[in-house]
Amino acid sequence: MFKLNLKITLRNLWRNKTSSLINISGLAIGLASCLMLMLYVSYERSYDNHGKDAGQVYKVMTNFLDINKRIESTGGLTGNMIGPALKEDYPAVKAMSRYEWGGPKLIANGTKSFKKSGRFADADILNVFDYTFVSGNQKTALNEPNNVIVTESTAKLLFGTTDVLNKTVRFENKISLKITGVVKDIPGNSSVYFDFLMPWSLYQTQFDWVKEPAWTNFNWSTVVKLDPSTDIAQFNKEIKGLMEKKRPDSRAFVFVYPFNKLHLNGTFVNGKSIGGKIEEVRLFMGLGIGILLIACVNFMNMATAKSERRAKEVGIKKTIGATRGSLISQFLMESLVLTFCSAIMAIVIIELALPLFNNLLGIELGVSYSNAQLWAGLISVVLLTGLIAGSYPAFYLSSFNPVQILRKKGGKSQGQLISLRQLLVIGQFSFAVILIIATTVIYEQIQYIKNRPVGYKVDELVEMEQDGDLFDKFEVLKAKLLQSGAIISMAQSSTSMTKDGSNFTGMEWKGSTDADKLFTFNQIATTYDFIKTTGVKLLEGREFSTQFASDTAAVMVSRSAVKRMNLVNPVGQIVVFHGEKRTIVGVFDDFIWGSPAQVDRPMVIGFFQGWGGTVIMRLNPANAPVANLALIEKITKEVNPAYPVEVNYVDRLYAGKLNAQRILGVLANLFGGLAIFISCLGLFGLAAFSAEQRTKEIGVRKVLGASVGSLMQLLSLSFLKMVMIAILIGIPIANYIMNGWLRNFEIHTTINWLIIFLVAASTLGIALITVSLQTYKAAKTNPVQALKYE
Repeated sequence: MFKLNLKITLRNLWRNKTSSLINISGLAIGLASCLMLMLYVSYERSYDNHGKDAGQVYKVMTNFLDINKRIESTGGLTGNMIGPALKEDYPAVKAMSRYEWGGPKLIANGTKSFKKSGRFADADILNVFDYTFVSGNQKTALNEPNNVIVTESTAKLLFGTTDVLNKTVRFENKISLKITGVVKDIPGNSSVYFDFLMPWSLYQTQFDWVKEPAWTNFNWSTVVKLDPSTDIAQFNKEIKGLMEKKRPDSRAFVFVYPFNKLHLNGTFVNGKSIGGKIEEVRLFMGLGIGILLIACVNFMNMATAKSERRAKEVGIKKTIGATRGSLISQFLMESLVLTFCSAIMAIVIIELALPLFNNLLGIELGVSYSNAQLWAGLISVVLLTGLIAGSYPAFYLSSFNPVQILRKKGGKSQGQLISLRQLLVIGQFSFAVILIIATTVIYEQIQYIKNRPVGYKVDELVEMEQDGDLFDKFEVLKAKLLQSGAIISMAQSSTSMTKDGSNFTGMEWKGSTDADKLFTFNQIATTYDFIKTTGVKLLEGREFSTQFASDTAAVMVSRSAVKRMNLVNPVGQIVVFHGEKRTIVGVFDDFIWGSPAQVDRPMVIGFFQGWGGTVIMRLNPANAPVANLALIEKITKEVNPAYPVEVNYVDRLYAGKLNAQRILGVLANLFGGLAIFISCLGLFGLAAFSAEQRTKEIGVRKVLGASVGSLMQLLSLSFLKMVMIAILIGIPIANYIMNGWLRNFEIHTTINWLIIFLVAASTLGIALITVSLQTYKAAKTNPVQALKYE
């Protein structure tokens, strides 16, 4: 029976080449889109979920309180004493590690130096996370200050092999470290990523302030591994008073949160997670399933549209003894074979599209064909898709009454069949309309925040890290670069112009209250020529100047800071900044430092000679940019020979802030377009069958004098009505969804109804063109061809 059904299936597919091609290509695109989006969803959902004990690892979070002891905000940073206190006082804590933010650090093999991602952490981090050691002893690898663990790729980069145990590397051109462990590369979907890992004890020798016990210096991350039997709610109750006990003035308390859930659920309100990136993941899951369902709907529509043609076949088979079960199995066989062909085409599409998809997302997704779970999942999706797509046609066609069919009364089954098919088409296009409107709104929001004034001059502005000798020889570098003509101005800053993250509390001013001391201000530390170099607009006063020795005890404040402090004539007033009395010498206009879609905190720029980190330069516009950069690299290398020179354009760094929204927009645009394409593919097939079924009617009408235009209207109107209904359903749903999405941004655009009208018109136009291609062909047919056999 199986062999016979397979043979019939292949014959039917070959006989109906057009509909088979439409079904296979539509399902292939749907499957490829769904599987690719599921790969991305799987990548995001497996973030920080590596190793057998990943479920026992928790991040120590901090809730910050206002003057009324209500939770004001929640952060993932702690002081350096929380971790050791938890490990010492709470038996449920089996392992604990602190780690700093990480980032590019210099590592050299004696001849070549590279800037790779280095991180300091407690030795216990090897017991918190499950690293796979290629060589070395996990128990002792970080026991000594001058030990270092490297990943396989770092070992190969430095020495060309992974056999590097006990070899020596140079760190930051200052310290020799012994390689005591080689681990497999850290997956890209890991929050604690590194190319080389160093002990916390070495970190303490590098910076005195790291050694000092600090409960309220929130500069580090802390993770703990808890006993599997721990009641987390009870544990959080027990540690809630720890901060207050150690530092009564802290106005903060800690709690633990599952580390493997933090990436997707990192938005906290009132100390509780309310979501985060999980919303985007759910969106992509819905998008993938929706596109696949659209493709399945196409299959159902095409199959039921052919019901009159298949009715006689069903009637004859039933008459000669075929059971309904055997007919259902035959039609399901057709669906599964067609889905199998689509799956093969989908794999080809995925292989071709995956490099572009990875490049867009900036990640490394791959298909491991040796993975049994992958094949099990793929086969499950193919079977499920085949059964969903083929179930209705199978049960519908097998239900025909053979007597009615052979009397030519049961093939059309008007009413219910037509209404169901219309419902499916309306559902298809409603989903497509929602996607297109969503894409348009995302694009409008990106443009809105992209066009928001930055607040400083990004053109010709570049940055590089203040590494090595650039701290002590900053003035030397500045003098040489200015003399070379490559730049016209230069300043040092504690951080990048495009990267926020440094803030403080405790600011005092005339008339301030205890509650004001708890207010959080952004801060930048700099010296001279900051305003001149960056182009930030100065509203009052001046910037720091070598002509005023007192400026070493001065600050500049932003417009919003003046407003927050309620200062009148702020220039010259005294404030307390980091416990020191400082004089306000200038007021500058607010500029975008954090997310362009969020409102930045009021800012204070303080004069600090030794607090650097970033060198900011304004290129000389009279020279070619390439020539300027070449001079900067040459001179910087002379001053700081041990470090590679990496100069970044600020406008490119700023554009990176919009990357998440840009990716969302591109993906929605891409897959929204595919949804419309698949929907139109199904509409094209339905129009073709409708025209074929009404060939004789068209012939008679043409003989009676009907024009091509009237025939096209006759054949197209029913389809366009369905698309219009879909538009009317899709618009309010899309409006509701996207208004909710826009509310996630403090600064956002509004939905433009003119754009929605254009989207509706374009959708209708695409559908009209799709249907017209078939209806015009049918209307132009010679009526003799349709009537000569009557």
